[in-house]
Amino acid sequence: MRCNTDGVYYDADEQPDPHPDPRDEADWSPFQDRIQFETIELLYLRNEMPQAQVNRIMELWQASLVQAGSDASAPFANCREMNKIIDSIEQGDAPWSSFKIKYSGDIPEHNPPKWMTDHYEVCMRDVNLVVANLLRNADFAGDFDYVPYQEFDLAKQERRYCNYMSGQLAWKHSDEIAKLPGTVGCMYVPIILGSDKTTVSVATGQNDYHPVYLSIGNVSNAVRRAHRNAVTVVAFLAIPKTEKESDDNEKFKLFRRQLQHLSFAKILEPLKKGMTIPEVRLCPDMYYRRCIYGLGALIVDYPDQVFHTCIVQGWCPKCTSKSSALDDDPEGVPRTLEFAESLVDGLDAQDLWDGFGMVDGLVPFTNDFPRADVYELISPDLLHQIIKGTFKDHLVTWVNAYLVKKCGKARARKVLTIMDRRLAAVPPFSCLRRFAEGRGFKQWTGDDSKALMKVYLPAIRGLVPDNMVRTLRSFLEFCYLARRSIVTISDIEKIEDAVDDFHVFREVFRVPGVRPKGFSLPRQHSITHYSIHIQLFGAPNGLCSSITESKHIKAVKKPWRRSNKFNALKQMLLINQRMDKLAAARCEFKRRGMLEASCIEQAYEDLARALAATQAVDISRRDIDLQVEREIDEGILDGPRKKGDVILATKPQRGYPKSLQELASHPNVMVPELEYLVKRFIFKQQIYPDNSEIDDDDDNIQHLNVSGKVFVFHSAKAIFYAPSDLCGVGGMRKEIIRATPSWRNGLSRYDCVFISKPDDELRPAGFRTLHVARV
Repeated sequence: MRCNTDGVYYDADEQPDPHPDPRDEADWSPFQDRIQFETIELLYLRNEMPQAQVNRIMELWQASLVQAGSDASAPFANCREMNKIIDSIEQGDAPWSSFKIKYSGDIPEHNPPKWMTDHYEVCMRDVNLVVANLLRNADFAGDFDYVPYQEFDLAKQERRYCNYMSGQLAWKHSDEIAKLPGTVGCMYVPIILGSDKTTVSVATGQNDYHPVYLSIGNVSNAVRRAHRNAVTVVAFLAIPKTEKESDDNEKFKLFRRQLQHLSFAKILEPLKKGMTIPEVRLCPDMYYRRCIYGLGALIVDYPDQVFHTCIVQGWCPKCTSKSSALDDDPEGVPRTLEFAESLVDGLDAQDLWDGFGMVDGLVPFTNDFPRADVYELISPDLLHQIIKGTFKDHLVTWVNAYLVKKCGKARARKVLTIMDRRLAAVPPFSCLRRFAEGRGFKQWTGDDSKALMKVYLPAIRGLVPDNMVRTLRSFLEFCYLARRSIVTISDIEKIEDAVDDFHVFREVFRVPGVRPKGFSLPRQHSITHYSIHIQLFGAPNGLCSSITESKHIKAVKKPWRRSNKFNALKQMLLINQRMDKLAAARCEFKRRGMLEASCIEQAYEDLARALAATQAVDISRRDIDLQVEREIDEGILDGPRKKGDVILATKPQRGYPKSLQELASHPNVMVPELEYLVKRFIFKQQIYPDNSEIDDDDDNIQHLNVSGKVFVFHSAKAIFYAPSDLCGVGGMRKEIIRATPSWRNGLSRYDCVFISKPDDELRPAGFRTLHVARV
């Protein structure tokens, strides 16, 4: 419910105005004007230009103004002044601080291990301030859920799961919050955390970092996936290290886990009060609401899942199935906080370890916060569990191992060569990748695995036993259903059927040299929990570790490269802080309508208004060619959902005649009856579209006069709604459809064909009876 700045709700009949902004549309502070803002944004955020080059380009800019006799000056003098301006931005400000943790147990008197005496520094931001910045981001206004909801497909009479707030966990937490005093009408804000180690360089030295990311469950999955600043880095964890001989030391391993839990508890401490007592926050629609925070999900890979849930490596963080029989243990039950506490109270350390895979002496950091069950909060991870884990690390590896075991190394290499040739023979197609060198990658990325999934099944058919093909088919069926952006109850049933089929057919790999001991693999076992995960969290692609991994590039790797590599972390923190400020400033200027036109268009408009007021001179934007044609075969299309459309290229193709008669005999056309066909099309489609009785030999068609220039286009842009693909926040995507006699100085490329099916013979002849397909 909307409220004022004091947290007092408006009456039902009140229509309050959004939060007023005291600044007008001409206020670019702390920047002088738009040119200064966009120059700084281009150099620092977009181009990431080194300091020396920034200084040089400002010198050249100033020199050009002096040479022209102008009294104006460059946007800023040097890099130092640029950084000072960025630091003065108020929007998005969330400074960094740090704290240190030290081992407090018994330390040997002589030669204690270094890890026992070191101080471990954790860098963090005030997460309460970070969440407040996310909530007030007007860029999320159309993609923000203020309440949990249940969505239904009325045609199929079944429930659908999409964003986090459509899941049962958000609904459950909201019900629990409603029982707290003074929380009626409050907005639930689920806190989504993600963490994963990353390496910035393969060189020797301290080049690995452990960032922690934060998002909120109110923003849509599409916004979180689309790199729209809905995920931000809030901490860098300490990474304790020791000598090789102490790696397996039980005290060290226990301390490493305790350090991580203590760090998370300290990082999240600023939110603890707001988990029971409402805090008034400005929301994306520029209205205030009373908010209650709560832990909503943890996006982590399996090693971190083990750390967070305090279990033994090899066990499942979601259930108590034995590590030796994860998919076949009839006694396995879901892990819950209450169940874990009862086990700790009733069993000793060894029984906990052997019987339930639990590590004694550890308390999950979630125990410090209300409504937080760490086992429940572990979210699905499509990237590491499914794409990299089950598909690439398991199935692809097993197929290769089977061929070696069955055929011998020499014969297996020949079969794999055939497989690689099939992969290399994939024709060009939108969103389909051609592996010119086969599967021989030194380092596989998630995108590589996703691309291979699309073409791997036909590549192995006929080269391996049929049940291996069926195993891959059932797994891919599960994978593509689970990766949908909207998952229905029917889809969940299909997912469960695909998992059952996968478990049956994968037995073909239970042979010596491949998987003689079975398939008790935690990442692969996780697919049995996906039907529950979807109902709890919504569609899994909104909580995938690919989101945090892609954030590594922007928040860790690029800032590290921009640093001087000495005490790099401090520099990386400052770079992240400045990037967030610039992004927040852009969002604020956009909200105020100050970025509608491009910078050059705005400059001409301002000049036109000034001249019109003084000299009555009219300068029209029509005289300025500002269009740049960008023909990208595929990509996201930002903006709201809308009807699909096909738009011709910006410019026609050169070299074609401009009359129908001459075009008909052009070598790329060669259709003698082109003029008649165009006349018939115009007559039937434009003049008499509803009259199907007009004969093709009608004299009116022959006497129709078609005049004017004719233009030929070799490409068109198709825009359409495809929420399960890589798309914009509204689920929209764009692709280029080509029809060209020579593509990149090579053979012709015609993406669109028309197909006639056998049953079409019963229908009337005509263009409308054909089916359209992409090739």
